[in-house]
Amino acid sequence: MASTADPTAQLYCLPNVLHNQCLTSVKFISACFAGAAAGILGLQNWRGFALFALSVLSTSFVMYAVNCKGKPSRYLPGGIGELVNPGQDNIFTFILVWTLFYGIVHVYE
Repeated sequence: MASTADPTAQLYCLPNVLHNQCLTSVKFISACFAGAAAGILGLQNWRGFALFALSVLSTSFVMYAVNCKGKPSRYLPGGIGELVNPGQDNIFTFILVWTLFYGIVHVYE
C-alpha cells in the first residue's frame, strides 16, 4: 500500500484532484458574478477589468485562507501562482457575461 507522506504524491491523490476541480468551479462562478456586476453597473474599458482583477484577488485570498489554510503548495501543483492565475476560460467567461448583462441592462441608453 502506498504511503501519502510524499507531498508530490498527495497532489495527484484522487480526493485532492477532485477538490482542485471544485476550486476551479469556484473561480468560474466568481468570474460569472463579476461579469454580471460589471455589466449591470455599466462599467466600461479598464474599470470592468479592474473589477475582474479585484474579484480574482479576493477569491484567491479566500481560497488561500480557508481552503488551503495558508499553504497552497501543499494542495495545488503550482502553489500560489496556480491559486492567483485567473485562467483563460475565466477571462472569456467574464467578458461574455459582462457584455451580455451590459447589453440587457443598458440597451436603450
